[in-house]
Amino acid sequence: MSAATSSTGAPAGRKTPVRRRASETRTRAATERTAGDRTGHDELFNDGKDVDALRTIGEVAKALGLRQHVLRYWEEQFPTLTPLTRAGGRRYYRSEDIALLIEIDRLLNREGYTIRGARQALGRRPSRVRSAAASEALDTEPEALPSLESLAVEPMTEAVAEPQATADHPVGSDAEQVIVEALLLLRGHLEGVRSRLSAAISED
Repeated sequence: MSAATSSTGAPAGRKTPVRRRASETRTRAATERTAGDRTGHDELFNDGKDVDALRTIGEVAKALGLRQHVLRYWEEQFPTLTPLTRAGGRRYYRSEDIALLIEIDRLLNREGYTIRGARQALGRRPSRVRSAAASEALDTEPEALPSLESLAVEPMTEAVAEPQATADHPVGSDAEQVIVEALLLLRGHLEGVRSRLSAAISED
């Protein structure tokens, strides 16, 4: 049996040369951006710490030449800025948080954006935090994904088959028997009440 092929003629699940080159280009670009961020961080802090080390709000504010309350305010205004928080509300900034702060600082203080405009600009630009994995996900062949029919048929078949297998023993039979017995007891109780009421009326 011949292997399944995609619309481009390549085996399903494999990338064509063109798609593979495009993926490699995006991966290389993402790597270069990451390398640029790392170089920028080294120059920004120059304290001997690893590039991926967590940094306090004081360290980041000093490196960027900003006040700490400004960073807290930006955190409220930009939902994508989410530094780690520890006990006592202490903030620790990751490398991607710092890269985003640098971008926000550039938009607001160098290019003259309003906060609303900066939010919109950041939303239109690809995030540097997104790695090459996001680019790889774009290249997934549709044929490699399971069909909706294969996901839906089996559960429906099992749901239909189960009542057939237990047709000789109705699921609700026990519950119905309990209800019938309860109604009979209630009927007997009501008849007793009626008899006592009739006797009381007769005595009057």
